[in-house]
Amino acid sequence: MSAPLRQQPRTADLLSSARARQNQYVSELAELVAIDSGSYSAEGVNQVADWVQTRLHRLGFTVERIPHQHPGLDVGDTLLARKQGRLTPAEGGRRILLAAHMDTVFDNGTAAERPFRIVGSTAYGPGVSDDKGGLLAGLTALQILQDHGIHEYAELVFLATPDEEIGSPASRTVTEEVARGVHYALGLEGARENGDLVIARKGVADFRATVTGRAAHAGIEPERGANAALCAAHLVVALQALNGHRDEVTVNVGVVRAGNRANIVCPHAELRIEVRAATEAGIRWAQQAITGLAQRPAVPGTSISVEQLDLCPPMEDTTAARDVLEQATTTAAALGFTIGAAATGGVGDANLIAGQGAVVLDGLGPVGGADHTPDEWLDIGSVPQRVALLATLISSLGEASVDR
Repeated sequence: MSAPLRQQPRTADLLSSARARQNQYVSELAELVAIDSGSYSAEGVNQVADWVQTRLHRLGFTVERIPHQHPGLDVGDTLLARKQGRLTPAEGGRRILLAAHMDTVFDNGTAAERPFRIVGSTAYGPGVSDDKGGLLAGLTALQILQDHGIHEYAELVFLATPDEEIGSPASRTVTEEVARGVHYALGLEGARENGDLVIARKGVADFRATVTGRAAHAGIEPERGANAALCAAHLVVALQALNGHRDEVTVNVGVVRAGNRANIVCPHAELRIEVRAATEAGIRWAQQAITGLAQRPAVPGTSISVEQLDLCPPMEDTTAARDVLEQATTTAAALGFTIGAAATGGVGDANLIAGQGAVVLDGLGPVGGADHTPDEWLDIGSVPQRVALLATLISSLGEASVDR
């Protein structure tokens, strides 16, 4: 027998609760921003993880800390927390993932150099928007749901990673494994500066093209050589010319290395190539185009080999994600504000989650901007509405039988 339906809380009640907690939110945000937690500062990231772990324990979550041993990197733990709801999947309960990251792009000492401050209704500080404001918004939304006794879901999962700002090299496998078991994922990155949520993120594929030529004395017998540098130059032009041939696909040659002496016909060259695309099909198209160019070297006697070094899948704009966005739009209107949807070329953990088949909507943190700069900011006035929006989405998505 299915579980009895429970009346959903009014958005106005959740908004009232969020407003009541705004001062606490600001105080706690100041605490988090005061911790230097750059991606390469394991100690700082783990201080944030300790803080988050304490909050989640109070909310009844079971918390796991996953340490990482990654070659050449000293990163903090991934924090993974779970809480069972009242419903089973058979009863319409859904598993919902909240995804945030604890690291910033800033070095140790930045929090002291540029401490948390408030000017009017705007907060400033390292990581205030990316992503400490969003991480804290998620915790606050969970607290509000707890206060209202809302447990109509199968499971809530809270994931906080230590290395998102450097591409999640250590935490990626954990994120992908967690994502395989959820129905919906709500990304806690900050909303765009205009308030939009993020409906899509381009994927990224990195390639290395190695050009092999033939060395010769550049003054005595250059004709015996095959110039890999010249071949690489032609290849750079051809690769850049791929731009504009397919919508939402970009190709960039960011690194070129060739030769080491001016009096030798260059025998070796290397290119590093980045592809960004909105869809998996776009990435495949670019891969095939790069491979095709490599099979036709412009300089006789040279050869080109191509190796794919990394792939971060796109978070595609899907019908299922649009359905969640529609719920968010309706909820926002009830809360007294409007939102739109943005697609971005920037990647994050949401890409990895979407790559495992979960339905993802990102940008559900407060409004902020100037990320990765000394001017990074967060709009404190946006916090209650964004927290209430997040709490409402968790409540409605958690139960399949809820009318939407």
